[in-house]
Amino acid sequence: MQINGPNRIHSPQAINAPHFTGKTNSAQSTGAANNADRVEISPAANAALQAADSGRVRTDLVNLIRGQIANGTYDTPDKMDVAMERLLDQIG
Repeated sequence: MQINGPNRIHSPQAINAPHFTGKTNSAQSTGAANNADRVEISPAANAALQAADSGRVRTDLVNLIRGQIANGTYDTPDKMDVAMERLLDQIG
C-alpha cells in the first residue's frame, strides 16, 4: 500500500484486493472457536436478579421514585440533610 498524502490523485483501484481469496485457513477457523464471546455477571447484578425473581422488589415504590427523580422532586433539602448525617455517621 502506498500513502502519498492528500495532494496526489490516484487512479481507479480494483474492488477485489489480492489478499481476499475467499478461502479460510483451517488453523484460523479452529482458533475462532477458542475465542468465543462470554458474559460475566457481577455479584451486584446477580443480587438484583435474585431480588426481582423473589418478589422482594416493590415495583410500585421503585416506579414512584423514578417518577420523582424524572420530575426533579425527589431530591429535597430534608433528604439531603438526612443523607449527609448518615454519611458523616459512617465516616466518623
